Amino acid sequence: MQIILLEKVVNLGNLGDIVKVKDGYARNFLIPNKQARRATKDAIAEFEVRRAELEKAAAAKLAAAQAEGEKLNGLTVQIGQKAGVDGRLFGSVTNADIAVALGKVGFAVEKAQVRLPEGPLKMVGDHPVQVSLHTDVLVDVTVSVLGEHV
Repeated sequence: MQIILLEKVVNLGNLGDIVKVKDGYARNFLIPNKQARRATKDAIAEFEVRRAELEKAAAAKLAAAQAEGEKLNGLTVQIGQKAGVDGRLFGSVTNADIAVALGKVGFAVEKAQVRLPEGPLKMVGDHPVQVSLHTDVLVDVTVSVLGEHV
């Protein structure tokens, strides 16, 4: 299916690009999330009329994400979790746990924005984690997992 992107999409394209994607990806994800429209002649003409407005909105989103990233960069979040004497956790710390901890500190972050390169955290200690606030804004955060001995 040919679609026109209404915002930048990772690994797909930038605002205004006309790309071909699988039908299900367009119908079930991009179009309902208002990230794209079908690339019909009418839609392309309407997009060209609204291009300046959409670019201005995208620039505002990027500026807001960069401002949030400045505050969030280098932050250390502490999460308590039950652990054994050897430092291994009974369970793990997931991206959802980190998103909740960041929410308690005052940053509205969704779990999908938290990137755990080696999977869930399973050991006590400090772990580097990345938070993707925008497709162009990637922030480093340190998660300090504290062991609560049982």
